Amino acid sequence: MGAATGDLGHETIGRIAIKVVYVVSDITPDTGLTMFLPGSHTDTGPIAVPAGAINPPGAITLAIGPTDVVLFENRTWHTSGLNTSGRPHLAVMMQYGYRWLAPIDDPAPALLERDDLPDIERRLLGQPDRNPDGSIAHEGAGAWPVREWWQHLNAAPTRSFSPTYPAPAND
Repeated sequence: MGAATGDLGHETIGRIAIKVVYVVSDITPDTGLTMFLPGSHTDTGPIAVPAGAINPPGAITLAIGPTDVVLFENRTWHTSGLNTSGRPHLAVMMQYGYRWLAPIDDPAPALLERDDLPDIERRLLGQPDRNPDGSIAHEGAGAWPVREWWQHLNAAPTRSFSPTYPAPAND
């Protein structure tokens, strides 16, 4: 994300990813929750932090608890808060973006090497949609496991109506 913003500039960067944070552990205000700057996704310039401050004016910490989920986009200013609790707070952060975005990290490289994983699980775990030389594979080249899985889930119509009962009216 930083490279895209650097290349395109704050004034022209678009929404290219959505991030999802799922809080796993019990948390309290002193466990260093992620801070956000509301409205920063619409700013057209770098976020200013005044001299002597550690966060920009207006930055907030959300009142969230275990099993809560937070969604935000790549242009939203965010940072981890200061954890003074003496215990870790656990959360899972995932990013969904365009297929041409490079993976940020690879939390389980050995997992993708397992022979018993179906292709759909490999794709959902982040198997790259890339050619052996690192270049991006042609559009749709790596999507077939996800497409087949989706078609399998939707093999039967999701809704059918009996001929003796009329379909619901569109309001």
